[in-house]
Amino acid sequence: MDHPNTTYRSERRDAAENRKRILDVAFKLFEIHGVEEVSMNQIATEAQIGSGTLYRRYRNKSELCSELIQDNANLLFDNIEKYLQSHLSSTGKERLRGLLSLFIQFREKNVQLLTGIENSNDRGIEQQNKSPLYNRLHHILCTLFEEISPENEHSFALFQADMLMSALRNDSYVFQKNVRGHSSDYILEHICNIFIP
Repeated sequence: MDHPNTTYRSERRDAAENRKRILDVAFKLFEIHGVEEVSMNQIATEAQIGSGTLYRRYRNKSELCSELIQDNANLLFDNIEKYLQSHLSSTGKERLRGLLSLFIQFREKNVQLLTGIENSNDRGIEQQNKSPLYNRLHHILCTLFEEISPENEHSFALFQADMLMSALRNDSYVFQKNVRGHSSDYILEHICNIFIP
């Protein structure tokens, strides 16, 4: 009777080791080459696992990037919560500006992984908008927009949050930085001018 439990535990340990190896290799390759230039097969080869093992765990690079960014995303939301709680006496506009500053800092530190999440060929806009990162940030933004303009309908706060999230997408942000030459401070200032009445 001990044999099946031992086999099960051994497989679980192997799965955990494979997961760690996959994540370590993917992170290293993404840092060196960029997410878009690295293939799932390249990750499997470098991690010394079969591609079937990789695809059973992660269907695409977007899922892999989502797992790699998870700890940083949790830290972002902890920081947002602490910021909002410590600034309860500030106006909704000031609190929204602080949140945007935190998010832009997060985007700067995680540009490659966010590119992988947002640009996956397997995900349409509807799927991207269902990601936990998107949903959590969208909910907070809606709450702040409703706080800023309580006279507006909830659907308007949803619209504002949708439009702001579109402006904060990686492709828009990277375009403003790399093509237009704007700094993150410039982008923050002008996003605030547009979205915070």
